[in-house]
Amino acid sequence: TDKLEAGDAVIGAETQDSPQGEANLRLFDLQSGRLVKALYQKKVDSWCPSWSDDEKICVRSVNNELHFYENNDFDSIANKLHMQKVSDFALSPGGQPSKVAVYVPGSKGAPSFVRLYQYPNLGGPTAALANKSFFKADKVTMQWNKKASAVLVTASTEVDKTGASYYGEQTLHYLAVNGETALVQLAKNGPIYDVAWSPSSSEFCVVYGFMPAKATVFNLKCDPVFDFGTGPRNAAYYSPQGHILVLAGFGNLRGQMEVWDVKKYKQVSKPQAPDATHFSWCPDGEHIVTATCAPRLRVGNGYKIWHYTGSVLHRFEVASGSELYEVRWQPFPDGSFPERPIKYQAAPSELGTTQAPPTQAYRPPALRHLPATASSKLHEDEPPQDLRPGVSGERSLSKTALKNQRKREAKKAAKQESKPEPEPPSDSAPITNSQSEPSSGDPETDKKIKNLKKVKRLPVFYLLRWCEGRILDVLRCDWSESQ
Repeated sequence: TDKLEAGDAVIGAETQDSPQGEANLRLFDLQSGRLVKALYQKKVDSWCPSWSDDEKICVRSVNNELHFYENNDFDSIANKLHMQKVSDFALSPGGQPSKVAVYVPGSKGAPSFVRLYQYPNLGGPTAALANKSFFKADKVTMQWNKKASAVLVTASTEVDKTGASYYGEQTLHYLAVNGETALVQLAKNGPIYDVAWSPSSSEFCVVYGFMPAKATVFNLKCDPVFDFGTGPRNAAYYSPQGHILVLAGFGNLRGQMEVWDVKKYKQVSKPQAPDATHFSWCPDGEHIVTATCAPRLRVGNGYKIWHYTGSVLHRFEVASGSELYEVRWQPFPDGSFPERPIKYQAAPSELGTTQAPPTQAYRPPALRHLPATASSKLHEDEPPQDLRPGVSGERSLSKTALKNQRKREAKKAAKQESKPEPEPPSDSAPITNSQSEPSSGDPETDKKIKNLKKVKRLPVFYLLRWCEGRILDVLRCDWSESQ
């Protein structure tokens, strides 16, 4: 478990003499070390019991049922939720009344579905607070917001039958305890890398799409509020106070971090933390720690403490031959640190900042004495766009009016493309054979030249140069008759 509390679970080893008879799930009281209960758990997935924040309710998955225990009394089952082939569940955070999200995978052409229940009202056809069914789901990840008013469900498949992605296919669904459900419409195809709720529980951020990935903030109506454009990113982290958002690209990316002011949607800094395997906010909402830990990386282990303005305040590197396994902030209760005004000037530091300097495209030595020319990129980064109502005229329209406006614009564009171009004015005198263009003597060659001149846009090809699997630059070349 992520944190040790009274009643946490410990997996016990099974013996060869009794592989199924001996209990392999044991619950201990940490204060006294007493064994509270020994249970047998068959499933490898979703085996871990889940407690409410006040530890008054515990939920455990057993076959096709969810068993509910109260006040850590595991000798008697207080309540049950029976559903066929229940695969996963997520207990809501916060105080009572607790809510639970239950996932049942689809079978024999039937869709998968997620239902929300409020404890202890678990029976009857109208007991569910919300229900959302969907296809294309081999597994799901369910995330409650802090106020336990809504849950986001990321459904994913192991294989993308269209062949567009090696990592399968993902969809994002929204369920609220008031019964509202929706499919979150994403503006770019590709995998969903990360979904993060704002601590205010009023919006969430999604990082998605083929690289360079897009990042968009949505409200509780699943309407886009702000689009951060595209960039090398695969994770999103809200500060504990919810006033700062960090978009980062870790793992197989270079470790670029984008720090944004959420209220003004203005970028604060853009530092880099290469080879980082861990990121976490300090409870004060002012500092960040990034670390390179084993076993993800066994060389260059260490950690850095940052100010969100991009300054490195402290750096620690382990000795050669040693490894760093985990880095954590000292926990504090919620509300211990109030929100502070955001600063845009880098905090003073002896270690300086790691702001990424502007890079230029590689130029061969033989061409460096020539003036620089504009180069074409393989992927043009999309700029950020504010989608809040009233900021742009398009978003102030209703959904129906916006749809009709887009249809009219598309119809007008198609009409202009199909309209023939006006022919150039011809002389009053008729064109004779003597005024025609010179002939090569071969009718086939003349025909090819004539067809070539009719082409409005000549073919274009690209030259790519790469090193160690990374594209360095792209050169665009236009085809001409002389070539």
